Formats: sequence, C-alpha cells, structure tokens
Amino acid sequence: MTARNTSSVRPAPAGQHDGADWVIVRRPNYGQRLVNAVLALFVLGLVWAGVSNPNFQWDVVVQYLTHASVLKGLSTTIALTVIAMLLGAAIGIVIAMLMMARDRFLVSFAAGYIWLFRGTPLLVQLFFWFNISALYPQINIGWPGGPYLATFSGNDITPFMAAVLGLALHEAAYMAEIVRGGVLAVGPGQAQAAIALGMTRLQSFVRIVLPQALRIIVPATGNQVILMLKTTSLVSVIALPELLYSVQNIYARTFEVIPLLIVASLWYLFMCSLLSIVQYFLERRLGRGH
Repeated sequence: MTARNTSSVRPAPAGQHDGADWVIVRRPNYGQRLVNAVLALFVLGLVWAGVSNPNFQWDVVVQYLTHASVLKGLSTTIALTVIAMLLGAAIGIVIAMLMMARDRFLVSFAAGYIWLFRGTPLLVQLFFWFNISALYPQINIGWPGGPYLATFSGNDITPFMAAVLGLALHEAAYMAEIVRGGVLAVGPGQAQAAIALGMTRLQSFVRIVLPQALRIIVPATGNQVILMLKTTSLVSVIALPELLYSVQNIYARTFEVIPLLIVASLWYLFMCSLLSIVQYFLERRLGRGH
C-alpha cells in the first residue's frame, strides 16, 4: 500500500478568525461633519442672499454682460495683458541674465533696474509715462548730444502706449527674479557640462539651463499672467477704455453702479479661470518626468 498525503488546511480554532472577510469601518468624525455642514449652510446663505436681493439687479447684469462697449473694453484688456506680459517676460529674461553675469557693471545695472521698477508703485509709473511729455517734449534716441537715430514728440505717446510701457517695465522686474530663481534651481553642473562640450555661456543657458528651469518658472509666471490681467484695471486712471473703464463710463450715465461692477467682475473671473486651466495643463506637461 502506498501512503497518501492527507495533510489539509486546518480550520481556525474556535474563537479565532483569519481576518479574510473583515470589514474596516472608519471611525466617524462628527467634528468634521459639523464643520462641513456649517460651511455648506454659509455658502447656501450667501447664494440665497445674492439671488433674492433685488438690489443686485441681475437683469441689468445680463443686459450689459455682452454689451458692445464692454466687449470692446474686454478686448483691450486682453491685448494689454498679452503685449505687456510678452514684453515683460522678454525684458525679464535679459535682466536675469545680466544679474547672473560676471561683470559687476552689468550686475549693478540689473539690480538697479529691479530696485527702481519693483520699489515704486505701478500706479505712479503709469502716471509718469502718461505725463512723459511734460518732462521730455521731444524724445531723442541715439548718442547723447547727437547724432540721433530717431526723434519723436512726447505727445505721440498714447494712453495705450503709456499703459504698455508701465505694465511691461514693471512686470519685467518681477519676471527677472522669477527667471533667476528658476535658473539657480538648476544644478551648476548642467551649464558646466554644456560649456565643456563647446557651447558658449549663452548657448548653454538657452539650450540646457532654461528648458530645465521652466518647470519652476512656469507656475510663478502663470500667477503673474493672472495678476497682470487684473492689474490692467489700474490703467483706467489714465482714461484708457479697458474693461473697468468701459463699465465706469456706462454707470456714469445710468447710475447702475453695482450691476456694472458685477459685469466686470464676472468677466475677470471667467478670464482668470481660463488662464488657471491653461496653467494647470502646462504644469502637468512640464512635470511629466518628475
């Protein structure tokens, strides 16, 4: 006769359980539920207070939301944001490169630029550029004392040009620090390896260091773009018909201040939301390798 293996899994002793069919039940957090309920009631109360209050004049808001002058002001706001941000980013990259140069004069010039434009209020700068003709009735570009490459009158600077100058030069000071911080976050060995392969310092910066620094630069730059979109409302003080100035012109005639301000706020919220979505996908794309 052959012996058979009669071993089998023994059942768990009485009073014991192997835990295979246990159900984990979380301990109820009554404090968190209470806070959530209070916040939900608070938000619901705010919504109800806004919807049920006739002083908000939601019918007027809907009427002027797509008004021709409002849409024209919105297009001016978008144009200001794009142009000023592109110029500010370009100038900021140059200033950041000067800040990281080995020449003391270049570093001093870049530091002085950042000190001046970041240290004075943007509103003051806008007034300055708008009234530049009072200081320089004639603006000459060229060698001091002549000869001049170009000459034009200070009165030729329109409110739009003054707004672009003020916004772009102010933004460049902040972009310079953002770019410099992103570049410094990249290990110095990257640039040294590129130079060892025969690249110049400029080529190593543009081709090697800057693409890696973008992962750090893009989130801060996205915040600056959103901030720039809202900051364009300051140019209303120099009578440039952007979004806020357009609704101000309307409620100056109709005296419907609150609904027109709501119109402007809704457009700002809509544009900022779009920019936030774009920033989110850019950050995901740049951070895929991390």
